[in-house]
Amino acid sequence: MKRIWRNVIGVAAVAAISAGAAVGATSCMLKQDQDEAVATGDFENTFKQPVRTVGYSAAAAENIDFTVAAENAVHGVVHIMATTNAKSSGNEQYIDPFEYFFGFGGRGGFQRPQPQPRVGSGSGVIISTDGYIITNNHVVEGADELEVTLNDNRKFAAKLIGTDPSTDIALIKIEAENLPTIPFGNSEELKVGEWVLAVGNPFNLTSTVTAGIVSAKGRGISMGGDKTKIESFIQTDAAVNPGNSGGALVNTKGELVGINTAIYSETGNFAGYSFAVPISIAGKVANDLKQYGTVQRAMLGVMMIGVGDIMDMLSNPSLPEKYKEEYQAMKDKIKVSEGAYVSEFADKSAAKAAGIEVGDVIIAVNGTKVKTSHALQEQISKYRPGDKVKITVNRGGTEKTFTVELKNAQGSTKVVKASDGTKVMGGAFKALDDKEKREFGVSYGIEVTGVTDGKLRDAGIKKGFVIMVVNNQRIQTPEDFEQIVDDILQGRSEDQGLFIKGFYPNGRTKYYAIDLGE
Repeated sequence: MKRIWRNVIGVAAVAAISAGAAVGATSCMLKQDQDEAVATGDFENTFKQPVRTVGYSAAAAENIDFTVAAENAVHGVVHIMATTNAKSSGNEQYIDPFEYFFGFGGRGGFQRPQPQPRVGSGSGVIISTDGYIITNNHVVEGADELEVTLNDNRKFAAKLIGTDPSTDIALIKIEAENLPTIPFGNSEELKVGEWVLAVGNPFNLTSTVTAGIVSAKGRGISMGGDKTKIESFIQTDAAVNPGNSGGALVNTKGELVGINTAIYSETGNFAGYSFAVPISIAGKVANDLKQYGTVQRAMLGVMMIGVGDIMDMLSNPSLPEKYKEEYQAMKDKIKVSEGAYVSEFADKSAAKAAGIEVGDVIIAVNGTKVKTSHALQEQISKYRPGDKVKITVNRGGTEKTFTVELKNAQGSTKVVKASDGTKVMGGAFKALDDKEKREFGVSYGIEVTGVTDGKLRDAGIKKGFVIMVVNNQRIQTPEDFEQIVDDILQGRSEDQGLFIKGFYPNGRTKYYAIDLGE
């Protein structure tokens, strides 16, 4: 069975190669306001500017020149070395069985060898002249030290600004000025068959450029089986290998249209297809992380399944009988061949409040066609809670349009900012939805959706852990947990630490004690 590989690699036995070229300027084909947005770190607005489209023909394809785009792009792509310091459990004595039974030597034991640091590498893209760099979450996840090498061989220590495991995007920063950037393009205007370049550092070979075409858009690949993932990838056949993660996907004008993230392979190396997070998603995430310290994630509040997925399931001869009736009932309501079928609503659903019903097929967001559930995720992920969008549905053959005010995971429109507690704990959380509560047999709890450097990782808590009780208090929402932590840190609580009770999806109950006074 083929596997999805995230492109991060340990230090290879091959020396890194640097181009050592002079810093280049950004593309002159963008409007001045786009350049200013990049220079000031306004990442979100860079992809809202109008972008010229390029027409292609067989004759034109033969004459496409990649050199200008490649020359500009390599200066804006960096090499990232992520070091995770090994955690030692102390100077425990271990008995040598030969000494114990036969009396050799005099100590009767030996010291456990000290574990060595783990080092991984990846790529990143400079998106502001003052040192903000976008990369993949899995490149920097858990790292204690980050070192960034520019294309001109300068090295900098980097600071982690924020991460978003749901999109596999992270934002880091180095202290530098007048850095070369890659201007943002419009990933939504990419066309299947359009030429793109992948720029990164595969196998620690720096400043590597490969070319290919866009093979598909809105692709979901179920990377890691994580339900919280937002997947609507740009699929290309540009060669991408371990170490390319976090690197740039650019069009022939040298504009950033995606962040290379994964490959589809049986071996772990490139085997024909690679996947990139569209910059329409990645840019918005980066802007949120810079401005708020956490992502402002808008939600429709629907459980959905692609129309095509429903048809595929019904044509699968191995589909259990108990599911056939359920999928057939869905099919009987559907009068279109594309879209996202609404199967259920969340507790506080913005879509339900606006008048959308179970059985509706969402076919457009603000006039942009939606062909799959992944494409719907992509469209909604561009917005923030409080934004109003026009959702067009097909209901039994009739099109209807509803105005939906998007909500956050807590069912409100307020801005969520990363608290001191969130930073100290080093984790991302989400409340369990109704379906997950039924699956787990619980009525409350929050899931750890990501772990970075902090108290959670130090305690051994891993992604997927469900927190139910903290210091004898039931935890319903991430805000409940963050409030307890903040109260301790600010001296508003008599507690000096956390006693956490929860479980992993396999049903194993775990208890963790975390000292916040250290």
